[in-house]
Amino acid sequence: MIDGIELWWLFLLLLPIVSFLYASVGHGGASGYLALMALFSIAPENMKPTALLLNLFVAAASFYYYYKGGHFNKRLFLLFGITSIPAAFVGGMMTVEASVYKQVLGVLLIFAILKMLNVFGKERESVVKANIWQGILVGALIGFFSGLIGIGGGIILTPIIILLHWGKMKEAAAVSALFIWVNSAAGMAGQLISGVTIDAQAFILVGIALIGGVLGGYLGSKRINQKVLRYMLAGVLVIAVVKLFTI
Repeated sequence: MIDGIELWWLFLLLLPIVSFLYASVGHGGASGYLALMALFSIAPENMKPTALLLNLFVAAASFYYYYKGGHFNKRLFLLFGITSIPAAFVGGMMTVEASVYKQVLGVLLIFAILKMLNVFGKERESVVKANIWQGILVGALIGFFSGLIGIGGGIILTPIIILLHWGKMKEAAAVSALFIWVNSAAGMAGQLISGVTIDAQAFILVGIALIGGVLGGYLGSKRINQKVLRYMLAGVLVIAVVKLFTI
């Protein structure tokens, strides 16, 4: 998957750090894994299924701790999940040309950077209920692009929930974690049905990513201070975006 022993070990060192940072805020980390893989020049055809596979395990670990902490809002999740699952399946079955894939991924990573820098604002005490049609539309759009690119969609859903005051930060994290898991599962199913195979090395990455994911999910649900860590991750994503748009 990666040429050169030194680069391979560096990748393995950075992977659990990325999974830790994402899991701590209720995410599976796909946008971070894709950014890392872009930095290490991994082939686009391997990036999508690998990111979805890692997402399945890390998002599950993150959701477990946020659910255990009592932050999960079932109604809010169902509003988005009903349409996101089939949409992610359809997106997962589709393939896009490598240059287009990199450009779309770059745009989504910019969104991730803004999220990490808290550009989308902070939670407030009062929340409003999302309308059914709003949840259906948002879920379908995010689900489709999640399956198409190989992410779970939490990096987009979380700021939307906070921006529109549909839930508080911990609530958004819990909902996003399960949202990421179902979208990743649907996207992976679409990939497998379309004939995509998973690189054997990807299963090694799962175990390594889980180390950071479990720790991040546990500490994140316990109010860990993440400000400096978010800025560091945003810096990594910026480098990845520059590479995607210039190479």
